[in-house]
Amino acid sequence: MNNLKLVSRFFTLSVFALLLSCSGGQKKSSAPQESTPPVAKAEPVEINAEAKALMAYLNEMGDYVNSHDFPSLIKAASVFEELDKNNLVIDLRKPDSYKNGHIKGAQNVEFSQLPDYFINKIKPFEYERIILVCYSGQTSSYSASLLRLMGYGNVYAMRWGMSAWDEELANYAWFASVASNFEDKLEPGSNDKPEPVDFPKMNAGTNNGEELLTKRFNALFEAGFPEAIVKAETVFEQPDNYFIINYDRRDKYEAGHIKGAVRYKPKGTLGIESEMQTIPNDKPIVVYCGTGHNSSFVTAYLRLFGYDAKTLIYGNNAFMYNKMIQDKSTMSWLPFTSEEIGNYPLVKD
Repeated sequence: MNNLKLVSRFFTLSVFALLLSCSGGQKKSSAPQESTPPVAKAEPVEINAEAKALMAYLNEMGDYVNSHDFPSLIKAASVFEELDKNNLVIDLRKPDSYKNGHIKGAQNVEFSQLPDYFINKIKPFEYERIILVCYSGQTSSYSASLLRLMGYGNVYAMRWGMSAWDEELANYAWFASVASNFEDKLEPGSNDKPEPVDFPKMNAGTNNGEELLTKRFNALFEAGFPEAIVKAETVFEQPDNYFIINYDRRDKYEAGHIKGAVRYKPKGTLGIESEMQTIPNDKPIVVYCGTGHNSSFVTAYLRLFGYDAKTLIYGNNAFMYNKMIQDKSTMSWLPFTSEEIGNYPLVKD
């Protein structure tokens, strides 16, 4: 009998201990628990009529910035292999540089004259490809983006510019511009996008999408390419002066980016109203990528909508070149090296 009582008492204590352990050994309070208030969602912001009209028109034309053709780049090797085909090469360099050596058959056209050249000097769609070349691929990428957005669907920029064509030209442009001066200034982790705002006011005087595009297109070529670029030194000296967009893969961004930079997803930003509304309309925008090619295409699109956008020329190559070389195989960086140079023949006038 005593044994039975002991077993019963042991069983009761065991159940009590089990209940305590499941409850954390604490008594539940009878006082009402304070609930966490829900996070307030940002109120939707209506974009202005001009921006809405321009975006709708660009989408009707094929939404180029979200197509597989964006950005429209072509390798120097492909240009060389197709010299005898129905292609037109347009050289955007200064006349003296062009005369000292250019691609066979290339036509020398000033940046500001491109709209007139396409409208009055050639029949663009008679060519299979129209290939823009410059010193490093920065100007030609920006120009190709604007021309593509205007509907010239056969325009390309030659990757790396004439630096990929000839070693001497590479020494003048790309090799003279790569640097590693700010590798120790990079910031890890990530930064949040701002709250949504309206697009910039273009004040073009029309809500017709086609008219808006033509006006903005002509205005950007009149303004010149220098208005659309910024150097790494300028950005690193005063990063707070800019809203900085990293336009690259997430792993590359999180491995180290310019202080304050916010990542915007390639193929998931341009032409998407809610994403673009998180880009401030009241300060200069700096867009950067690995080489300056993609960011030049992006910058052209943003400037069409009135953003004071600038591409960081030469991209990561301009401030973390050694790191790109070191981590090339693991991070798939694109540093400019001698491997990119074809040393193809030049024509001199």
